[in-house]
Amino acid sequence: MQNGLPHSAPPAHGAAASPRRVLVVDDSRMQRRILSAMLTRWGYAVQEAAGAKEALDICVADPPDFVLSDWMMPGMNGIEFCSVFRAIPRESYGYFILLTSKSSTEEVAAGLDAGADDYLAKPISPDELRARLAAGERILGIHAELVEKNRLVSETLSQISTLYDSLDRDLQGARKLQQSLIKERFRSFGPSQVSLLLRPSGHVGGDLVGFFSINADRVGLFAIDVSGHGVSSALMTARLAGFLSPTSADQNVAMTENALGLYDAIPPAELATTLNRLTFTELDTEHYFTLAYADLDLTTGAFTLVQAGHPHPMILRASGTIECIGEGGMPIGLVEEAEFDQITGHLAPGDRLFLMSDGLTEAMDPEGNMLDEDGLAALLRRNAQTRGPGFLEALTWDLSEFTGARDFEDDVSAVLFEFDGPKQLG
Repeated sequence: MQNGLPHSAPPAHGAAASPRRVLVVDDSRMQRRILSAMLTRWGYAVQEAAGAKEALDICVADPPDFVLSDWMMPGMNGIEFCSVFRAIPRESYGYFILLTSKSSTEEVAAGLDAGADDYLAKPISPDELRARLAAGERILGIHAELVEKNRLVSETLSQISTLYDSLDRDLQGARKLQQSLIKERFRSFGPSQVSLLLRPSGHVGGDLVGFFSINADRVGLFAIDVSGHGVSSALMTARLAGFLSPTSADQNVAMTENALGLYDAIPPAELATTLNRLTFTELDTEHYFTLAYADLDLTTGAFTLVQAGHPHPMILRASGTIECIGEGGMPIGLVEEAEFDQITGHLAPGDRLFLMSDGLTEAMDPEGNMLDEDGLAALLRRNAQTRGPGFLEALTWDLSEFTGARDFEDDVSAVLFEFDGPKQLG
């Protein structure tokens, strides 16, 4: 309600809304009648009570919007009534105005401390009463708006929580499916063995590691890191896992079939070129990825390797020295005409080949210092006496100690190949 409205106009709380309800509490019947007449004329729905007890029964049964209560009443006075009124549970706010002939600052403060919103000095001025009710209208309107907004916020949060729970269940399922892309995490090839590590930073990640048999004497090892994080990166790893299938040579783009129906692997650089072409022609994605892929001979320890933007592979020599190999190269999926180089090398008995994602080399300690290749080499030397999956578990533990956190900021993945001498033929 705005000041200046005609006396016959109803309170301005919505033309279609029910009139505000006012409870007049006074032990004087004449005073109640005078106030009720004014309030009815102004458009309010009025109820009367001769005392606090009767008023409280009304407030519990049908809470009013406004209460106009005399201060001095027999039994329970206005301040005591106000205190009890405030303790009554209700959904909406009740605006309480004390009517009093008391005018001292201390007495007025006592009324406000008891929970009254305003007070009016007797005798009541109609204009002042209308002004106080207008102020109350604004307070009630603001409170109702806040209640509605809080309801909407609570409802929205409940919906978000439901959606989050559903999404979390889906992501848990996606994590299991992504982990299932790695058919084996360990395999022995006679005296040599391969171990895999894959630990996403979230539910799902963009790293992929694996291996596949090329023939009885050769194995292909690969480590992939898709740009970005989350579901879209994980979906791309699923596509790439299909391209490098360890179970179906005819589905593996690294393999080629000759005229006799025998399978062999294409050179590593040619595989990188093939994957680069497929990224532009079939994957239709803005993601790119890095790759380290090695074609390794199980009988001689010789290998051919391509490094396409992936961290430098490391050779852990039996002597304790560590060598970083590779020339860096372009990531796959960035430049359509990119060319890839390959290098050759040799593992002696006791040597290990280690392919890893930048989740290891770029891990940060609490002060913001990066582990980098030198720090990783130190961790590899520290665990040199451990082998196989145990080596990777110890490395992961040391990485957690370095970062000071159980969960890593980036996906962590690695391939460990341990060459312990030629594979026995036959």
